[in-house]
Amino acid sequence: MSDPRLAQFLEDGWYDLPEEGVIAVFGAVTSTALAALPKDRVQVISRLKPDYDDLAAAGFAVAVAPPGSAAVSVVFLPRAKAQARAQLAQAMALSGVVIVDGQKTDGVDSLLREMKKRAECSAAFSKAHGKTFVARGKAGDFADWMQAGEPREIEGGFETCAGVFSADGIDPASALLAGALPARLGAHVADLGAGWGYLARRILTHEGVETLDLVEADHAALDCARRNVADARARFHWADATRWMPDAPVDAVVMNPPFHEGRKGVPELGQQFIAAAARMLAPGGRLWMVANRHLPYEKALHAHFREVEEIGGDTRFKLFRAARPSRTRG
Repeated sequence: MSDPRLAQFLEDGWYDLPEEGVIAVFGAVTSTALAALPKDRVQVISRLKPDYDDLAAAGFAVAVAPPGSAAVSVVFLPRAKAQARAQLAQAMALSGVVIVDGQKTDGVDSLLREMKKRAECSAAFSKAHGKTFVARGKAGDFADWMQAGEPREIEGGFETCAGVFSADGIDPASALLAGALPARLGAHVADLGAGWGYLARRILTHEGVETLDLVEADHAALDCARRNVADARARFHWADATRWMPDAPVDAVVMNPPFHEGRKGVPELGQQFIAAAARMLAPGGRLWMVANRHLPYEKALHAHFREVEEIGGDTRFKLFRAARPSRTRG
């Protein structure tokens, strides 16, 4: 997404916003992207908790689900094609008129070609390696795209949905970590960045686990986890794992932290997860973590734990056990 592109598109008269009615916005991650829109009429649909909180703090109305109808919709294309199609189908059902904005790296060119087969599309405004255009159509012409966003079953009987991490199958790094966990983890365990629940289900097979907190920023992934982890010991938290704190110190943290925002690698995310794990662990607690081999997490681990050990892995991933957190809860 290019923040100035939508503003330039509207300022240059490529499309005149309707004077009344709700403007539904899908996929916005910053308030600056919405600067050209009348704030009092904007309804942002966001399933990612950090974006949801930041946009709400900026004064926008934010919700997880779309409103009943809208005068016009705006879709900032996500990276995942199935998720993009589902959002466009939702937007078309809401308003029949959709402003589409996307980067070339997120497939805006191929999506525009597909949209032209289903809807009336304007000429595209090109700027900053991306495009913005308007599509007008009928919801029925996008019914199959709407279905692309519905939950689906993958190997192991798990449910996932479009746009969640590892939507097509069990993540190999998470499977590697699950196989390396000790027989006893402790009574209270936190799964940070729990996704759709694969690690959580494996954790609950371990002896002595009484409470498992699943912390996940993607609302859609957490909904999948609720269906995949049908266990009374599981507690589900829609939250930013780098900010969340448990109601009491935990005995173990298990995590496969994210290191991307869209296509951009952000290893700082994993470092923030490590700091969060140290804050929430009891003095005798343990961190169990998997990471890609190239990620520079050792320094952060040693900064927050007095004991750090690489316990295995393979050519792609490395496994860590860390103990004696050096920072207390606060």
